[in-house]
Amino acid sequence: MIGRGWTQPGGRPHAEAVALEQAGSAAADATIYVSLEPCAHESARGPACTDGLIAAKPARVVGALTDPDPRTAGKGFDRLEAAGITVKRDAMAVEARAGLAGFVTRITQRRPHVTLKLATSLDGCIATADGSSRWITGDASRAHTHLERARCDAILVGAGTVSADAPRLDVRLPGLEDRSPRRIMLGSGEVPAGWEVIRNPEAIATLDCNSLIVEGGAQTASAFLRAGLVDRLMLYSAPILIGGGRPCLGDIGLINLADAHGQWRLTDSRTLGNDRLEVYEAACSQA
Repeated sequence: MIGRGWTQPGGRPHAEAVALEQAGSAAADATIYVSLEPCAHESARGPACTDGLIAAKPARVVGALTDPDPRTAGKGFDRLEAAGITVKRDAMAVEARAGLAGFVTRITQRRPHVTLKLATSLDGCIATADGSSRWITGDASRAHTHLERARCDAILVGAGTVSADAPRLDVRLPGLEDRSPRRIMLGSGEVPAGWEVIRNPEAIATLDCNSLIVEGGAQTASAFLRAGLVDRLMLYSAPILIGGGRPCLGDIGLINLADAHGQWRLTDSRTLGNDRLEVYEAACSQA
């Protein structure tokens, strides 16, 4: 391993530029692995990575995913081949698409990739009848939630949750505090300092970010599901029964039970302390 890089905060420099700087002259005749096709379009923000790779003269570039951005889409790989560099395309493309889901969704669907997080009792409640919800799940589940927050650009809750709970929505894991996401409120009403507000789920297209996690409450979760804007479900389940509590979802627009089947596919399942986490992705997701 002679060089390793990833795109830096703010979007520049790109991963290839970082790795090439580390490798220096050793990049010549080397094999370079990229999760996303090197950019090939001109940008005021920085040079095209394809130009940097051609100048470095590696023997081979192994690429996982063709860039969905139409400004590059295939042109980067084509230019590398035209320069005499061997290119292997689509290596571990499925894994790369999952890892780059936020970027792919923003480019192809013009909105962030949306994860809906629900923490419930075994009988599907998110709170007792009087609204008490701290805490349904245990320490391990909450720590995992904070890790997921650190991986997202923005986090959203409904105006009712903001008013009732005054949530912090930050990351409280040692060393990751600076990775707290942007805080978004859905609805209307007084907006806390440092928060942004959108009026409906479709307005997430205005947020200009790759990834969004929706955390609460039931009406907000239902609104995103009704709008078909949930790409991923993270369901934390605690081994408790509440009975007569507040359900995790309201009306999501389902009319026929048959239509509920085949909409989600399980991609991960694990135990977190006494709790259970199941992760599902939308079966029709393009990301």
